[in-house]
Amino acid sequence: MRDEFFQSFIANMGEACYREVVPTSSINKYRSVLPDALLRYWQEEGWCAYANGMFWLVDPALYKDTLDSWLQGTDLQNIDNYHVIARDAFGSLYAWGERYQRKITISSLAGGIVALKNQLQKVNPQPDRAVGIFLGMSKPENFDFQDEQGEPLFQRALNKLGPVSTNEMYAFEPALCIGGKAALENLVKVDMHIHLMILDQLRR
Repeated sequence: MRDEFFQSFIANMGEACYREVVPTSSINKYRSVLPDALLRYWQEEGWCAYANGMFWLVDPALYKDTLDSWLQGTDLQNIDNYHVIARDAFGSLYAWGERYQRKITISSLAGGIVALKNQLQKVNPQPDRAVGIFLGMSKPENFDFQDEQGEPLFQRALNKLGPVSTNEMYAFEPALCIGGKAALENLVKVDMHIHLMILDQLRR
């Protein structure tokens, strides 16, 4: 049965447009690592895509190498052991720390990592509520990407390129970090894992 947070999430994002059943082995693997509420969502809902592929709840194991690469050489690498729990169509990764139960965001197209540094080393006393609030407050506009005129791109990207699949994302070519422009005509659909590794190298 859906709790108030997931009900709010579905009200904002709509029902899943793609669903993968989560193996019991994966739920057991992350027991006492990720919030119980998240594991319950996995069990009841699955690893899913929402809002035509704008936002995905994902298998953390698929993103471990990518996340480790992005965190290498940063202070975050030594603070906690993070696991990607969600991603969006523009390659942003939303990761959860197992020790302090705090969320960080890898904003890959912008080339940065977003975190509340004054909170990262304070144990979250209510991890279930925290992950519930993250999802419950999620709205499509939170995961869109704006062009140079400040206009949202997702729907136009969807119309032009079609939806992203489980291993795809929308990206700019050339990349923003090497002078590319955030414009619809520069958007392409790429292999997410390969492109995130390329963006990681380009930003350094």
